[in-house]
Amino acid sequence: MTEITKTKRPTKVERHSLILKQLKKLYPDPRSELTFKNPYELVVAVALSAQCTDKKVNEVTKILFKEFPSFRALASASIQQIETIIRPVNYFKTKSKNIKLLAEKVCETFHGKLPHTHDELTSLPGVGNKTANVVLSELGIVPAFPVDTHVFRVSRRLGLAKGKNVVQVEASLKKTFPPAQWHDLHHWLIFHGRRVCKAQRPLCEQCSLKTLCPSALRT
Repeated sequence: MTEITKTKRPTKVERHSLILKQLKKLYPDPRSELTFKNPYELVVAVALSAQCTDKKVNEVTKILFKEFPSFRALASASIQQIETIIRPVNYFKTKSKNIKLLAEKVCETFHGKLPHTHDELTSLPGVGNKTANVVLSELGIVPAFPVDTHVFRVSRRLGLAKGKNVVQVEASLKKTFPPAQWHDLHHWLIFHGRRVCKAQRPLCEQCSLKTLCPSALRT
């Protein structure tokens, strides 16, 4: 009688490792798609990126940073000047006020230099937890795990994190994965969310992670 062997399912740790290995293969260059050259450009670009594509943000910041190349220059700009440049960005009126106030506070409180702690960053107008974490991570100040809509959605679908909101998912991811992996995994999840694991119509049949994904296996 022929013995039937069953394929051993990977453990949770093994599955996570396989997922990360495949994400690294899919996206070998895990870095922000926002265009920036320094801390000033980074924080402004990230503040403008909320509910807007990186491509659109890059289009307006190319003009904005040429016209106002520093916190002091942006602080001296009028709201109308800023609005005219960033009009293509969603919520441009609110964001115009926020980045001007941000620039003013950096100049007045931090001597024109972007602060390097989470509490100081979130004290700036228009800078919330996610934006502060992006700045800390991208500048290599301290390990951080920014959770946007893509990270929230994809990490839960892949079974990498649990949580009903971004705060819980961030805590879950940081507990599961070591700090050395946070930066790259953050970008891998964003890339996969934009290209494959989309919000409305995820491309499960084309996804190379489908055999490891609890959500795909349920469909």
